[in-house]
Amino acid sequence: MQPLRHVLKAQGSPRWGPLTPASWLLLKNFRAHGGLPSTANPSPERQEDGVPKDFSSRLATGPTFQDFLRSASGPQEEPSSPEAEDPPPYLTVDELLGRQRKVYLETYGCQMNVNDTEIAWSILQKSGYLRTSNLREADVVLLVTCSIREKAEQTIWNRLRQLKVLKTKRPLSRVPLRIGILGCMAERLKEEILNREKMVDLLAGPDAYRDLPRLLAIAESGQQAANVLLSLDETYADVMPVQTSRSATSAFVSIMRGCDNMCSYCIVPFTRGRERSRPVASILEEVRKLSEQVKSSPGYSVLFSLSQGLKEVTLLGQNVNSFRDSSEVQFNNAVSTNLSRGFTTNYKMKQGGLRFAYLLDQVSRVDPEMRIRFTSPHPKDFPDEVLQLIDERHNICKQIHLPAQSGSSRVLEAMRRGYSREAYVELIHHIRESIPGVSLSSDFIAGFCGETEEDHLQTVSLLREVQYNMGFLFAYSMRQKTRAYHRLQDDVPGEVKKRRLKELISVFREEATKANKNSVGSSQLVLVEGLSKRSATDLCGRNDGNLKVIFPDTEMEDVTNPGLRVRAQPGDYVMVKITSASSQTLKGHVLYRTTLKDSSAYC
Repeated sequence: MQPLRHVLKAQGSPRWGPLTPASWLLLKNFRAHGGLPSTANPSPERQEDGVPKDFSSRLATGPTFQDFLRSASGPQEEPSSPEAEDPPPYLTVDELLGRQRKVYLETYGCQMNVNDTEIAWSILQKSGYLRTSNLREADVVLLVTCSIREKAEQTIWNRLRQLKVLKTKRPLSRVPLRIGILGCMAERLKEEILNREKMVDLLAGPDAYRDLPRLLAIAESGQQAANVLLSLDETYADVMPVQTSRSATSAFVSIMRGCDNMCSYCIVPFTRGRERSRPVASILEEVRKLSEQVKSSPGYSVLFSLSQGLKEVTLLGQNVNSFRDSSEVQFNNAVSTNLSRGFTTNYKMKQGGLRFAYLLDQVSRVDPEMRIRFTSPHPKDFPDEVLQLIDERHNICKQIHLPAQSGSSRVLEAMRRGYSREAYVELIHHIRESIPGVSLSSDFIAGFCGETEEDHLQTVSLLREVQYNMGFLFAYSMRQKTRAYHRLQDDVPGEVKKRRLKELISVFREEATKANKNSVGSSQLVLVEGLSKRSATDLCGRNDGNLKVIFPDTEMEDVTNPGLRVRAQPGDYVMVKITSASSQTLKGHVLYRTTLKDSSAYC
């Protein structure tokens, strides 16, 4: 069997360009294992049996064509841990170690990217890398990127120009600075990043974080390295994310990856792949560890056992409430997914598995003093059993994010959302009947393909009808690969998009202020996060509905310890009397410290 480099040479130049399907598959797998050797940048020589052998020579005697056929043949069983894998034939174990190189991680975009950063760092830490918060002392800079809108990508291009200066001015006495792009932008713009920004050393897609030690080892030799292969089964279930802040009161727990909805505007299925869920057992183990790390932390005492530390977990996924764990065979029966009334899917209905209601029930039982949230859901996946559980369980927050995207049925159909305005509004009424006092938030897109002024006004009217407590509103940004890119025209002028977005934001704030003012005079349980950013004499936290609450830092009674006067600390649950409200913030004065379980008894 010939070494792979001879096979590629026979097929022609392996540079970026037109490729047959077979050669592109081969090239993708080849690049995933380190790329072509560069004769212009040979790695430092080493001795092997007394003969100097550089990186190119070792690669020539490395994996053969058959190795790559095996890797392309389909999903393989994951090792029990990253350390269980044998090193590639062209790298030694020593070369895969970090040698205490310092890594600087920068995160952009959604909460999923925050969680991805923790996963990537967990993997690198086990390989001997160190973490730094000082960019100038870093040996490796990794940007965890977002591709959801053009503006998000432009931010990364601008950041790379800044890093190029830092890399160019790197003293010769130090190891060369290595720069990597991780996440969705690496997946979407792989060729462009490597060709346009020659100073980028490595790319790792969302399913390739286990490969970071190898990619960095390749980069150390002066080669560009990339792995952007999407997986059908990667969930990082066995990787415990490293919580980056010791003072944090909340954490994100990823329960699934990818998305099958294929909304016409959305790039996520193309950057994060098909939907797959973590096993319930691994999720519960992570939540337990997050709960237990508080009780085992230095300085922990019985007195503060219910009032300090990590007190909130957000279950995370692209379509979190379509969770379906099919890893346990005994639950893979023929029961179909139960959708919200009036909603449809763009894919074949899924059968069997443990569903979101089961997971939510189990997670809420781990720690009665830990709040449970989840994001981001799709409106189609709110069957009655999920709504009933949210209403009944005291530590599941009565807050639901319900992305609408548009108030026009015509636009919703073009977006392939699977529901009409009428079905969405009916679901809103049903949720409010099922969960009294529920807080609602939503996403909206201004200026989608073909949106008329009448469509826009229907979205305005939906905002007024529902009166969301929180909202996330954006102008439409066309993304390549999406159905809209291939089938529709981005025909709403930029200035019109901006004007419509401005109008939506204005109406949202007006209606959110009305909705939030309904809280004035009530007493609300608040999880304290720390000092207010605007005042050193005020504290801030979030209520059950996830709204920010500001209140003075004063002494209060601890109702669980009669006669004890305390000041609130991060991780405390305190009852706050609300005195004023805006579209984004509530203000009030603190009444007393309590617990999550007992708080309802004192309202």
